[in-house]
Amino acid sequence: MRRNNIIGYKFPKQAKSHDRLWQFMAVCTALMIYSCLAWSNSVVYGAQSECSPRVKGDPLFITADCVDPVLKEAVIDVDEWRDTPVRHRFVNGHFEGTGSRFSFYFPPVDKFKGRFFQTTHQLITSEKADPGSIAFAIANGAYAVQSVPGPKEAIRSVAEAFDNRDPSLGGYRVNAAAAKFSRRLAAQMYDDKPIYGYISGGSGGAFQVVAALQNSSGVWDGGIPYVMGSPVSMPNVFTIRINALRVLKGKFPQIMDAIDPGGSGDMYVGLNEEEQGALREATLMGFPPRGWFDYPTLNGGPLTLVAGYVPKLDPTYVDDFWTKPGYLGTDPKSTVGKARIQYDTSVASVSTTGPLTQIKLKSKPDGDLTGADLVITSGAAAGKSISLFDLSSFGFGAVPLADKDSVSASGMFGSDPAVIASLKPGDKVRVDNSWYLALQTFHRHQVPSPDYYAWDEFRDNNGKPIYPQREVLIGPISAFNGAGSIQDGTFDGKMIVIENLMDIDALPWQADWYRTKVKEAGRKKDFRLYYIDHADHSGRPEKKRTTRLVDYSGVLQQVLLDLSAWVERDAPPPAETSYKVIDSQIKVPPTAEKRMGFQPVVELKVNGGDRADVKAGQPVTFTASIEVPPDTGKIILTEWDFVAKGDYPVTEKINEPESKVNIKKTFTFSEPGTYFPVIRVTSQRDGNPDTPYARIQNLDRVRVVVK
Repeated sequence: MRRNNIIGYKFPKQAKSHDRLWQFMAVCTALMIYSCLAWSNSVVYGAQSECSPRVKGDPLFITADCVDPVLKEAVIDVDEWRDTPVRHRFVNGHFEGTGSRFSFYFPPVDKFKGRFFQTTHQLITSEKADPGSIAFAIANGAYAVQSVPGPKEAIRSVAEAFDNRDPSLGGYRVNAAAAKFSRRLAAQMYDDKPIYGYISGGSGGAFQVVAALQNSSGVWDGGIPYVMGSPVSMPNVFTIRINALRVLKGKFPQIMDAIDPGGSGDMYVGLNEEEQGALREATLMGFPPRGWFDYPTLNGGPLTLVAGYVPKLDPTYVDDFWTKPGYLGTDPKSTVGKARIQYDTSVASVSTTGPLTQIKLKSKPDGDLTGADLVITSGAAAGKSISLFDLSSFGFGAVPLADKDSVSASGMFGSDPAVIASLKPGDKVRVDNSWYLALQTFHRHQVPSPDYYAWDEFRDNNGKPIYPQREVLIGPISAFNGAGSIQDGTFDGKMIVIENLMDIDALPWQADWYRTKVKEAGRKKDFRLYYIDHADHSGRPEKKRTTRLVDYSGVLQQVLLDLSAWVERDAPPPAETSYKVIDSQIKVPPTAEKRMGFQPVVELKVNGGDRADVKAGQPVTFTASIEVPPDTGKIILTEWDFVAKGDYPVTEKINEPESKVNIKKTFTFSEPGTYFPVIRVTSQRDGNPDTPYARIQNLDRVRVVVK
């Protein structure tokens, strides 16, 4: 183990004889300081009191001067200067006795402005920050911090959640310990200059940011949870999706035709009673209808990460679903019974390559095997099951099966690797999708407290659930295991939340729910909520999706700058986004002046409307009105993609940026077809067209039918 000297003292190669005494004294001084610093990692902490809960039974509360009983000693493994992506001092290390690690990226002294930016995520597996985050932090006078809980401290699967682990360790305590240690090193490097700290994280990381600020004091000065969920997110926001995907299969093209610009606006036209019910149920639960555009590739998404909570905590649910009144499985009008598969066969062969195991069956049933389980009925793992799915759903690319009678499984998402490994040729198995189908309406039987208004469709006029309710409410258990505490609206410092209007993974209403908790807790004056249009959960959309979605990474950069100005200079951020909640859908005003926030608003017209029917070769006129909310920036860039391929071939940088811009373009379509031309606009707070940072995007689309 190597503890690097953080002083960085180095003698010249040659010295005059009369300097040797000073050299000797300098060496002694350096060794004494180095020894004290190395010793202080454990001894100084030992002299402080251990962190403890504020109230017995509560999560551990972290203060600036208490010591985490598990993360007692920070050990530096690497301490060196690097020039990529920009000049910085890289410090990497671990917490003794754990697998938890940290990395710090300190700017040179003359670049430091007294702050740090820390990032977190529930599924993060490396303490190494990405180059973009490092460069942005240092460009804005901050050092970057990233930490990761070790294998024994993290909870990244359902199995680990029931492995006697303390979820607060991976939820926020490793982040807190890293932040506090970074402050100690920064104080030494920057001569005790005041340091402000900010933590941000999205999705599962948003849960962790809230937990961090809710269960600490003096560790951070503010935080940014973005694309955040609520304590009842899991698995409900995904079960509502897979039910609609099953029922509405084949109907999404007509649904999107109605929703898209120039459409009828009525997405229920042409659907039968069951189809209308499934679409309405998802919409009233807060699923943004525009999010169905990606229907060819949509699936349960992260459902496999959390679905295991249901059989673990409520094992009788599947039998009740298929046998008891009040559940969809016993409804004769539903098609769910026809979709059920229970097919007995045996294993012919097993082969494993990387994360994927291919299991060749003696025969395979017809029908949709999405979400099916392989229930093992004989052999070493008899009585157990594994989940079957396509790894391409999780970004691994197309995974070809050996032949038509093969199925795929992986220990990466929910299944026990030991069970998969125990499968042998000749083992009897049953292909069974009973659980997957039962999960599709699990949310109906999980009606939470009345403040979760998205469940109002499942309550009668007296506020009572209309469907049978399960004894265990799964969502809060999953949320607690992901962050170490449940959101209650309290927090230390200041907080800015970013939520996206086309997010199908963190349904937008959930940020409004949290805002009400903040208000109830009396913390509204230190809180802001911004909704971002044409943005989903992922952040940086791939090319084919950029005609509908924008990159919101610039939003996060600007919010970090706004948060630091709010804390350090008492400069309030822009006004919150103005919105209304209508049937669990977030509705924002059409103009920048009324919408507020800081995202530019663009209105695109074709021949004066949102649709034009023209002949091939006939010129078409496009007009765009673009405006930034008052005092929040200027338009610096416009991009046009008339045939919506995602390459935006017509790009114009605005050298004299303005807060309001009107543009007119003409384009001629040479081939018949239906097109959705799009304009993408970018604003920047300072009106700087050349900076790569804090660029805020939005877009608008129209329809052109060429005959």
